[in-house]
Amino acid sequence: MTTARRDTYTPETLLSVAVQVFIERGYDGTSMEHLSKAAGISKSSIYHHVTGKEELLRRAVSRALDELFGILDEEDARVGSAAGRLEYVVRRMVEVLLAELPYVTLLLRVRGNTGTERWALERRREFDHRVAALLKAAAAEGDVRTDVEVRLATRLVFGMINSIVEWYRPEAAGGRGGAGEREVADAVARLVFGGLRRAS
Repeated sequence: MTTARRDTYTPETLLSVAVQVFIERGYDGTSMEHLSKAAGISKSSIYHHVTGKEELLRRAVSRALDELFGILDEEDARVGSAAGRLEYVVRRMVEVLLAELPYVTLLLRVRGNTGTERWALERRREFDHRVAALLKAAAAEGDVRTDVEVRLATRLVFGMINSIVEWYRPEAAGGRGGAGEREVADAVARLVFGGLRRAS
């Protein structure tokens, strides 16, 4: 288990450690004792900054959700053809997933056992619906194939993107900086839109 050095402790490093422990042990399997040991601080020090582990969970999944919803406010997600906007959103989803990998991984693993988890699932559904609406609009404009039902196509696209958290390891990019991330985003965009776009 990851252990933070006591002298580097900040609320941000506590959140980072908590996310790693939640991913390793599962949220339900994590106690405040586990968090304090992993952070290298006392439980009372944790309570000085948060009310408990659910607040840490909410902060973590909020970070992922804020980044994802932020994509939809970007100009290229709002202007242009639906297919162009959809392609931009898909590419940015991959970029956000890779940039916020632990936080998005945790978001994808919540199961709805607490109020925070249910809230996060509802927000995820809202995001999914907004992306699905873009796909539906692109189909209506005749830019994507219509022989695959929109809901199924949406689930397949999200399945491809979300599976990245299971196999992508930044350290395996071979020290190439952002090249590994860019390659993944490019590959996803090519595969998704090579299959979705209607043949000319």
